Amino acid sequence: MRMTFSARYLVAPLLGAVLFASCSKSEPTPETPVAAATTQNVSAPGFPEGFETGTKTAYTTGSVTLGSGSWTLNDALIGNTTADAKTGTQSTRVRNSGSLSMNFDLTAGAGVVTVGHALYGTDASGTWELWASANSGSSYAKVGSTITTGSTALSTASFTVNLAGTVRLQVRKTDGSTNRLNFDNITVESYSGGGGGTGGKKFLFDATKAETAGNADWVLDVDGGVVPRYPTPAASGITASTPESYWTAALSSWGVALVKLGNSVENLPLGTAITYGNASNPQDLANYSVFVVDEPNTLFTATEKSAIVNFVKNGGGLFMISDHTVSDRNNDGYDSPAIWNDLMTNNSVQANPFGYSIALTNISETTSNVLASSTNTILHGSQGDVTQLKFSNGATITKTSGSAAAPLIWQSTASQGNTNIMCLSSTYGTGRVVCITDSSPADDGTGSPGNTVYPGWTEIASHAKLHMNASLWLAKLQ
Repeated sequence: MRMTFSARYLVAPLLGAVLFASCSKSEPTPETPVAAATTQNVSAPGFPEGFETGTKTAYTTGSVTLGSGSWTLNDALIGNTTADAKTGTQSTRVRNSGSLSMNFDLTAGAGVVTVGHALYGTDASGTWELWASANSGSSYAKVGSTITTGSTALSTASFTVNLAGTVRLQVRKTDGSTNRLNFDNITVESYSGGGGGTGGKKFLFDATKAETAGNADWVLDVDGGVVPRYPTPAASGITASTPESYWTAALSSWGVALVKLGNSVENLPLGTAITYGNASNPQDLANYSVFVVDEPNTLFTATEKSAIVNFVKNGGGLFMISDHTVSDRNNDGYDSPAIWNDLMTNNSVQANPFGYSIALTNISETTSNVLASSTNTILHGSQGDVTQLKFSNGATITKTSGSAAAPLIWQSTASQGNTNIMCLSSTYGTGRVVCITDSSPADDGTGSPGNTVYPGWTEIASHAKLHMNASLWLAKLQ
């Protein structure tokens, strides 16, 4: 983090007496750990479908071309009024026994499908279902349970389709009443059978811990002040020449670069649970290879800490990014070094599972004090050689003697020992961890209007290489 302009941060005095206090609210019982998935599916081409590009103003049956392809809307239209529940400017509105039907095939099948749904205006509740066709629409079969919509706020329903080959989907309103329902943000994951994916890995970037507080934008994309699960436009539109400005947030360069390598990326939006082993949560950590948390600004709950540690223990990759001490952006009394230390010292799984702690320091320097190892794939991986690291106000790391933690980069004048570390990796169980203690190197200099961010991603040539090599190492791709 930089302190060049003081307005960039909302800084509160550090409350030393409560740095490692646990959250006082009662927590549900932690989920039973499950083995992390070894391969995951990626988003189908053209999805998520947010109904932002089409126009249909009447309920009469008709087809409309959307971002994902052609759809037939029966007793349905595309609404953009204040009474339409939506993300962005438009959503579909369905009445009576209306339906939304794809006129095209998903050629890579369909795994998990999610649908956003809500009541229109002041209308009463209604029911609906998801149906799937494996023969280009000649016949359909119901998927999962009938859903009851009873709120004007968009909720997400998740369906496990798991059909290989060609698949079409259809959303059917089933109550037959004149009450209207809104549908938005349909997501589809490709499916190749047996739980396998298309070869890429899934990366989840956290947005639940005030990562956009103050001048920060430590997420993949922000749309009108809202962090969506799937960045928009759809990742399927990214090519080798796509610029990072395709998405708008300070980590867009990182996300676009991962997609260019064949991976998929998602945000974990505010209000979504951090769980591990919860099959009812479509964004459960078990569905991802790597969890990226860039400068959390609120404490993890007891359940969340258990989920994160168990995720790593059972094979997941955790990318931890911290900032310097006294960098509390949201004035809740906790900054990211204290929050990460609390997770490592105050969880129900194992104390100090990763073998290090973050020192409550504040340094600014460019260092070339990098571990001399030609075989380390974080420093010398497929994305290039890492020779420098610049901190613009960051903390340092202290390794626990004898632990699995492996220091990679130190302060410029430090001995290559267990202190004054700026970047390290570690292992726990069958999982992997990387920690960098400044958020500036990942900052690509773009963000929401009014935010002051800096081009750390390109400021030092090694920054992108370090983050990308580390990402691939965490995903066990190198």
